[in-house]
Amino acid sequence: MKRILVIDDDPLVRESLHDVLESYGFAALTANNGRTGLQLAAEKQPDLILCDVQMPELDGYAVLQALRAHPTLNTTPFVFLTARSDYSDLRQGMNLGADDYLPKPCGVDELLVVLNNRLQKHDVLQAQSRQQLDSLRSNIALSLPHEFRTPLAGILTSVELLRLVVDGSENATEVIEIADTIQTAAQRLHRLIQNFLLYSKLEVAVRDPAYKLSLTDEMVCEPLYTITTVTATLAAQYQRSADLQVALQNTPIAFSHFDLEKVMTEVLDNAFKFSMPQTPVTVTSEIQADHYHIQVINHGRGMTADQIAHLGGYMQFNRHLYEQQGVGLGLAIAQRLLELREGRLTIESIPNHTTTVSIVLPCAIEPIAALDLDTQP
Repeated sequence: MKRILVIDDDPLVRESLHDVLESYGFAALTANNGRTGLQLAAEKQPDLILCDVQMPELDGYAVLQALRAHPTLNTTPFVFLTARSDYSDLRQGMNLGADDYLPKPCGVDELLVVLNNRLQKHDVLQAQSRQQLDSLRSNIALSLPHEFRTPLAGILTSVELLRLVVDGSENATEVIEIADTIQTAAQRLHRLIQNFLLYSKLEVAVRDPAYKLSLTDEMVCEPLYTITTVTATLAAQYQRSADLQVALQNTPIAFSHFDLEKVMTEVLDNAFKFSMPQTPVTVTSEIQADHYHIQVINHGRGMTADQIAHLGGYMQFNRHLYEQQGVGLGLAIAQRLLELREGRLTIESIPNHTTTVSIVLPCAIEPIAALDLDTQP
């Protein structure tokens, strides 16, 4: 059932339109002034808005300008109700983005024709947008990974062949060093591509409820093994196993093993990358009611409150002061993955002292008994 919002300060007009709309199968909403109409539109997200031009406090033009600037209402069909027929008034509304005009009073047939035409046109535009979004998603999910991965696979395979060819030769050490450099660069590029593709898919999911649903099928994992494995692996890569302190509890969570592995990898990679060797990196978890809480604490560069507030994809802070890898996608990806599963990520930081990343995940519906563990990978 299509929802129509009527904004008009004349109670007779509101009541008449309400009754007509309801009798012809629409869900009618009414507001007696522009300010209330804007609030109701933001709350109810109507499919079309009928709005008077001349109203006290906030006229129809101001309402239309506010709607066209609203992130979720800027394409909502908007039809003016007016007794004014001056051409300049009509042009002013059309220039602001009105879709049509209806005179007051208007016949039922004329009203229904305008409503149905505008709703059908809007449905067609939405269908086209969904088709374009599906096409973009397909290109990202199918075409780009293949195009990126094929040359990278060739590079990595060639490096391995190079190692075999030079084995035992006089210049083996020098060639192996070159091969190591190529391999490291290729692996960095591979991770960047994977993060770029994942971030793109997650951004599509935020704007496409159907696609979001396809990414959030019911999944359950037990986090202890995943977190322990990721922490040990990254600590070894950064040669900081002695700095790692881990104390974990375990219970099934409503989150996939692969997504948890990605979230923990990005959070821990930042913890090691932006703290100095011989300073502790602490990973703890506990069960609180129906949520699983993880904390990762490091003692390093930290972030200001403004930097935390502006955290997002492709954001790196103080790059002009520090040499660092990546493009700032890691924590943004972690945030998006958690949001898809009704989880959350928060950061508290004292610059040049301590940074605490807190992760909250929903427990599975039927958790097993928690296990209190204190491990040192």
